[in-house]
Amino acid sequence: MKQPFDAKAYQKEVARRAPKSPAALQCLKAFLVGGLICVLGQGVHDLALLLPLSDKDASTVSSMTLIFLTALLTGLGVFDRIASFAGAGTVVPITGFANSIVAPAMEDRPEGFVLGVGASCLRSRDRCSSTGSVLRSSSGFFPCCSESALPRPVVSCPSRAL
Repeated sequence: MKQPFDAKAYQKEVARRAPKSPAALQCLKAFLVGGLICVLGQGVHDLALLLPLSDKDASTVSSMTLIFLTALLTGLGVFDRIASFAGAGTVVPITGFANSIVAPAMEDRPEGFVLGVGASCLRSRDRCSSTGSVLRSSSGFFPCCSESALPRPVVSCPSRAL
């Protein structure tokens, strides 16, 4: 004979068998790694201020350094291991941006650097505008040219995916 379904007993059994989530440990890891990324960015900013740069230019140097390091670590496969350890701690906006650009490109690496990696970086409209922003901010680091003499980078974005 079947026993009647008891919702309370079922919930107790589910709670007993469910794996315990280490939420506190995950939050601590995310806090520490995200904090280390921010400390690194602040350190680069402070070092850049030792050069004859304005605060705005030092901030750009800091942002570009974090983007470059994240892209490099993503390409080498190291950033994925850091992200699996730290979870949300690696989603500091600047590193999350770089990883979101490079990671899909690395998936298309077997197709070659131009048609695979290059085309993948510019596959969507959002990535085009993001890449254009990076190109524009990096154009300010040519000391031989004044900002008004530098051409503005033009990134054309197709209306549909490549």
